Amino acid sequence: MTEQFNFKEWDDPFFKQVQHQFEVAANRLNLDRNVFSRLRVPDKAMLVSIPFRMDDGSVQVVPGYRVQHNDTLGPYKGGLRYHQKVSLGEVGALAMLMTWKCALVGLPLGGSKGGVCIDPTPLSRQELQRLTRRYTTEFINFIGPEVDIPAPDLGTNEQVMSWIMDTYSQLKGYAIPEVVTGKPVVIGGSVGRKDATGFGLVYTLLEAAKFLKFKIDEDTKVIIQGFGNVGSAVCKKLISLGCRVVGISDVSGCYFNAQGFNYITLEKHVLENKSLMGLPGAEVLNLKDFFSLDCDIFVPAATESTIDAKEAKLLRCKIIAEGANGPLTTAADQVIEDRGDIFLIPDILANAGGVTVSYFEWVQDIQSFFWDEHEIDKNLHKIMSKAFQNVYYFSEKNKVNMRMAALMVGIDKVKSAMLLRGMFP
Repeated sequence: MTEQFNFKEWDDPFFKQVQHQFEVAANRLNLDRNVFSRLRVPDKAMLVSIPFRMDDGSVQVVPGYRVQHNDTLGPYKGGLRYHQKVSLGEVGALAMLMTWKCALVGLPLGGSKGGVCIDPTPLSRQELQRLTRRYTTEFINFIGPEVDIPAPDLGTNEQVMSWIMDTYSQLKGYAIPEVVTGKPVVIGGSVGRKDATGFGLVYTLLEAAKFLKFKIDEDTKVIIQGFGNVGSAVCKKLISLGCRVVGISDVSGCYFNAQGFNYITLEKHVLENKSLMGLPGAEVLNLKDFFSLDCDIFVPAATESTIDAKEAKLLRCKIIAEGANGPLTTAADQVIEDRGDIFLIPDILANAGGVTVSYFEWVQDIQSFFWDEHEIDKNLHKIMSKAFQNVYYFSEKNKVNMRMAALMVGIDKVKSAMLLRGMFP
């Protein structure tokens, strides 16, 4: 099956990688030709110029994006990232992945993503607030609790979501907490949301261990690439299960401790120093040595395309669980496939816990009825376990790898809904 049109707007390496994954999965599914043509590109892509005032009185103008891929199953849902390398292609790729992710775990949501091309690190709190409120104003007609629901992502957090919720509510005239997820609990956020992506990943690891007859205990050695929201939650959960996190990294470097790191020490150090640099009891490694560390589980939880073929050849692990979106390039994927000695839990399955609890938050806001943390965690565990089982059984039955199985399960669900709904007009 070949594409009907080539959209030059999507001439981006990461988007092409995600689009290629879709095309391969679609061909294996023998996807309806019309559905194929519609799903290989997003429904809508919006680019705006965002002017905002700096503290010195000057005005900075930066590009802002919102891409909505598909809403057949329900409202668009996707994070908002602030990063200096954000591009239309990156946001489009992440929106497409979100469509498959929501379908895979059974959520009545579609896929979207937003971004602003800026480094938020040097911005003051007031500058960040003015930027966020202007972004919200520019997209006021394209987001909403029944249209498109943003959430935190790289470079954003619950405070940014609070400003979006407040701006949207002020412009509409009344409080609308369900317009975003990932908010503080006091204004309609959900308990358990912050750790949901990392905890959900661990629940897929626990399922994998059952099928692979692999124990996750005090003898399990773990390496985590990235110590942001996802990586830190994975670290906390696995250490609580007795695992030894022997390797960890962030933008400041790579660190090793043969006895395993203490999570409280890690958390306190990052809180005080803003990075892992200077971590006590840690041996500093270069990237090559870091990727070559012997371990049972490797969790890439940084950003997309951080592992290419060269790094994939170095890995000495039994399982890769992708905490980040698209951390392995196409070439790295092929290396893992050819090696055949590493079990991969792909991104749209492994990190789906975040959007799952975001869905819980959205439902709770609409109902104005909130669940306790035990209820949230129990339902998260149930959904992630079921999703893993569905993908694993599909993989075994159809003789495809886990990434292809996850894509095929998600795409097939969206396809079925599209054919039932038909096309209007």
